[in-house]
Amino acid sequence: MNILIFGPNGSGKGTQGAVIQKKFGVPHIETGVIFRENIARATELGNKAKSYIDRGELVPDEITIPMILNRLKEDDAKNGWLLDGFPRNLAQAKALYEALQKDNMKLDYVVEIVLDRDTAKKRIMGRRLCAVDNNHPNNIYIDAIKPAVKDGKMVCRVCGCDKLTTRADDQDEAAIDKRHGIYYDTQTGTLAAVNFFKEKGVHVISVNGLPGVQEVSEELLKKLQ
Repeated sequence: MNILIFGPNGSGKGTQGAVIQKKFGVPHIETGVIFRENIARATELGNKAKSYIDRGELVPDEITIPMILNRLKEDDAKNGWLLDGFPRNLAQAKALYEALQKDNMKLDYVVEIVLDRDTAKKRIMGRRLCAVDNNHPNNIYIDAIKPAVKDGKMVCRVCGCDKLTTRADDQDEAAIDKRHGIYYDTQTGTLAAVNFFKEKGVHVISVNGLPGVQEVSEELLKKLQ
């Protein structure tokens, strides 16, 4: 089963990707990891990508897409894959679709986690990190994982640690707005890419990202049967 997954920052896309990976036994392939691995191994494509990155420029699609296709053809992906982080815009969607068609690689599903922009932003800014374990989920804007309150002070809902902090990038509204501006753009951005796959007849599964993690997972897996 070959799947693309989309969702704005703050939608829980990474969490749901892990659920799909576990359920179907396919590798969760993230484009950022592909770049890092190719650069670390000094592959021909990795060296070309590094030259752009070192200049602070975007890596062109003619380098990115072959790198992705090479990864999708590796042994662990022979029974399927879940691609995360690409395409980010309409032009990339068209280029990736054509490349997959040329290589006779079928795209079975596109998963779209639907979440309004305001809620997505609040979820990013609402993350709180536990000093004991950063993996303890705490978010002031998500009822299911809100920090507990003890003696009038917020504490970790898992272990009771009273040192909850925020990540600097989670509080950078300008950066969040820029990323979301690309994602929610229905003309040339990421949502335009999702609509392109719909027009091409790819089975697009849209899942409401508002409920809790478990509810979203249940709806997603039910639709992926």
